[in-house]
Amino acid sequence: MTLALARVHEFCGQARHTLALAVAAARPGTILWIAPSWRMERLNGEGVAARIDPGRLILLDARQIGDLLWSMEEALRSGAVPLVVAELPEPPALTPVRRLHLAAEAGAAEGSVAPLGVILTPGEGGAQGVESRWHLAPRHDAAQSRWHLERRRARAAPPAAWTLGPAVDAQEPRLRLSPLPADEALPKSPPSRPQARQAPHDPNSPS
Repeated sequence: MTLALARVHEFCGQARHTLALAVAAARPGTILWIAPSWRMERLNGEGVAARIDPGRLILLDARQIGDLLWSMEEALRSGAVPLVVAELPEPPALTPVRRLHLAAEAGAAEGSVAPLGVILTPGEGGAQGVESRWHLAPRHDAAQSRWHLERRRARAAPPAAWTLGPAVDAQEPRLRLSPLPADEALPKSPPSRPQARQAPHDPNSPS
């Protein structure tokens, strides 16, 4: 899973928090996680310990929707933390996303790290102007926990899908990507057929 640094990406789907934690486990250093203060759901240290050291997380409660985006923008601009995650109640418009991109680029140029921005949006997502959009849904069975991961939009890559599941080594906390089973693979687009071109009309030919 490749995510361009100094840019903002969107995670959606039922398991978007799991995907954000998986990315956080792969990034070094401190993680800033911004969430609405009016929501009852909260990250729990004991619950996330299987994915990431809770001591790496800084949790910030925002009282208003505008505070969520402002806090993320300022954190990205500082270039002080490698990953900034913001839980949003709805996909943001194009202008706020552009501001986040500019802030992340400024942080990469002037801060200590090139920050990665991730917004978590409900349902199918749909934020405008994001670098990429990823959807994660549970596909657990009796044998193991696993998820269906889709890259639904990216500036430099086509749509694709994988299975996200535990590593082969049981002691490894990170989740690993693997190809989809044949019955879950994304259908390939049919090759485009060349269209017949009409020959130019010769005014001297009989009609």
